Amino acid sequence: MAMGGAGRRGELLRLVGSVTERALYSIEFDDATHYHERVERKSFSGMHCSVAQCLEVVGEWWTPLIIRDAFFGVTRFDEFQQRLGISRSVLNQRLARLIELGVLTKVPYSQHPPRFDYRLTEKGRDLWPVITAMRQWGDKHAAPDGPPVRLIHRRCGRLCDARLVCSACGEPIGARDVEAIPGPGDVQQLAAPRAAGRALLG
Repeated sequence: MAMGGAGRRGELLRLVGSVTERALYSIEFDDATHYHERVERKSFSGMHCSVAQCLEVVGEWWTPLIIRDAFFGVTRFDEFQQRLGISRSVLNQRLARLIELGVLTKVPYSQHPPRFDYRLTEKGRDLWPVITAMRQWGDKHAAPDGPPVRLIHRRCGRLCDARLVCSACGEPIGARDVEAIPGPGDVQQLAAPRAAGRALLG
């Protein structure tokens, strides 16, 4: 049945009201979920913090697992891809980035066709404590069936875990055994809020 003029005006007003309500809701939602620009940081390169600089290298998805497998002796592109189940394009991007950062180096093993091994550099091998700490945390807090991988110390032949020790006296150290003091690169006063003499978790 044809709608009269008053009916059409009423329907139009209802539509306008509905659209306006949705627009206002959208604005309110955007305001409620707006994050400060600093939260959307895509790079830590400008932060004067050693933890942030480490994240600049290993903070991307898949990167710590690529480095883990490199420590396990994986060197070939296809083997990385098969073990991780990662897409070839993403793997190629991550490997290229690690080479750019000096964590991996490409070593040719075939000329025709050109093929390369991806091997850890000294800078890459220095990430061993980082990967080990992540693995041991996962073993303790996220492995209900037990550790997926255990390490044997070659010298003594026994199962082992890595432990932090003081480089001066050799004693084991944890967060409660040390205090943070400003270093020569502490331009952002990272240690400033801590009272002198207080342990990190004191």
